Amino acid sequence: MTGRGATATALAPLRHSTLLDDVSQAASIKQNNRVYELKAAGADVITLSLGEALFDIPMPTLDELGPDAHRYSHSLGVQLLREKLAKYHEQTSGTPVDPDGEIMVTAGSKSALYMTLLALVEPGQEVIVPEPMWVSYHDQVRLCRGVPVAVPWDGTVEDLAALITPRTRAVIVNNPHNPTGRRMSAAELLRLHELADEHGLALIADEVYSEFVPDDAPCAGTGTFDPGKEHTIVCNSMSKNFGISGWRIGYVIAERQLISQLMKLQQHMITCAPTILCHYLAENFETVLARTRPQIRRMVGLRARMAEAFAARGVACLPGDSTFYLFPSLGSSRLSSTEFADELLRRYRVSVVAGLAYGQSCDRFLRVSVGAEPEDRLLRGIHAICDLIEETGTGLDAGTALGPGTGLGADRR
Repeated sequence: MTGRGATATALAPLRHSTLLDDVSQAASIKQNNRVYELKAAGADVITLSLGEALFDIPMPTLDELGPDAHRYSHSLGVQLLREKLAKYHEQTSGTPVDPDGEIMVTAGSKSALYMTLLALVEPGQEVIVPEPMWVSYHDQVRLCRGVPVAVPWDGTVEDLAALITPRTRAVIVNNPHNPTGRRMSAAELLRLHELADEHGLALIADEVYSEFVPDDAPCAGTGTFDPGKEHTIVCNSMSKNFGISGWRIGYVIAERQLISQLMKLQQHMITCAPTILCHYLAENFETVLARTRPQIRRMVGLRARMAEAFAARGVACLPGDSTFYLFPSLGSSRLSSTEFADELLRRYRVSVVAGLAYGQSCDRFLRVSVGAEPEDRLLRGIHAICDLIEETGTGLDAGTALGPGTGLGADRR
């Protein structure tokens, strides 16, 4: 007897694509799933691993949006939202955007990045990514059958240039940077554009934290140096930048021909971004910004105070002043970053993300987010990290692992 009712013959396991064999879970999300499970079991966990800022956001009222909000929209996105985003981008970066052909609204910036890679990268081509790299870059490149090429955390733009080969297709630039909070200088960005022109490369700019900068320190946008969008693709996120991460609304800005290619991918993958949320954001764009921007400023200030708390305990962080992340060194600890994060969660009920998730060169660091806890609990978590570094230390100075202030992360004030 065979088939579903058979008992004598075991069914063969369902085979999956070998493409997924080299793809891992997103480390930060995996860690936060552990936190959710611990909290469900009644544990009190200080969560410094969550990649979002918890803002005071009123529940939206959707009644006034009308019946179109329940239906499909244009696959480029709701027209009014595209117009508002194009105006916003021009105001913040100085680069004009045609809402009818140079922007597409997506279901979060992750899909914008992945579709961009799918549209650009041929199998076997290389994509250069400076470390610390956001956890999904490496695997998204692999899912496109490309080859990720890492620049170690202390590498410079010239070190990046030395890695360019005839197989190099693109460079991913995260600015402001997750997890260090650094902002790239104008000189660095200009050099990257020179390299793109010289070698025919695409610059994929992940700018999902562009709002999370100090008031007196605006962040230079990558596209500012390429107003014609000849080689620059900007991926951004209303979800992240406006404190509504669960809404999954992102967007991508590029030249018309690439946007038309991305639109085909969007049509076959998700049809369109969530229409009802796009209509709401289009109608309330200025109101949402006015509510979140003061909270963003407070969050950036909180980040600065937490950096000072680490420094007061002798723990060095990679330089940066933006986002809501810190990337402290494990210094003298004898533990790897994965071992340290596991021990910290087990003994202190404090959750962080192991630095190894951000690249092989980053195993002596941790990512700490200050966006999801009140200040007193953040300080408790930071002191727990510092205590564990001391408890597992070798007697060396906790800041020695950083070495001299060189590399892509050094010139950040």
